[in-house]
Amino acid sequence: MKIKLLAIGKTDNKHLIQLIDEYQNRLKHYIKFTLEIIPDIKNVKNLSEQQQKEKEGDLILSKLQPTDQLILLDDKGKHYTSIEFSQYLQKKMNSGLKQLVIVIGGPYGFSDTVYKKASGKISLSKMTFSHQMIRLFIVEQIYRGFTILKNEPYHHE
Repeated sequence: MKIKLLAIGKTDNKHLIQLIDEYQNRLKHYIKFTLEIIPDIKNVKNLSEQQQKEKEGDLILSKLQPTDQLILLDDKGKHYTSIEFSQYLQKKMNSGLKQLVIVIGGPYGFSDTVYKKASGKISLSKMTFSHQMIRLFIVEQIYRGFTILKNEPYHHE
């Protein structure tokens, strides 16, 4: 299985980029992982919230292959402990899935079309974090999940 993380808009904080890169590099030992950035939409000031979500949704859907399974990071998604999330990843791998695509949406969330295409939603917290920080959090949690599955001494209960 491969994991692709899709995110809207670039990260301009060099410290976050450095940390994200570090965890991406660590993940290479466990799984093929890619982070793909969908550029911010131009002239967003001229668009309504709904129009922005629709345009971002079209861009997200254009990045998917027919066999991909789409999971949205969404504040109304399911909450997992790190151990539960590692078990979730194991189930996905056991199912024969080719690629799991996890998406961090834009500032207003996702279009209805993207919600309909998704096979699940995950929430990392009841709190709100910047979309840039969420990238680091999900990459670290994927890494943590694999260290748990391999019984490596990264995660402590």
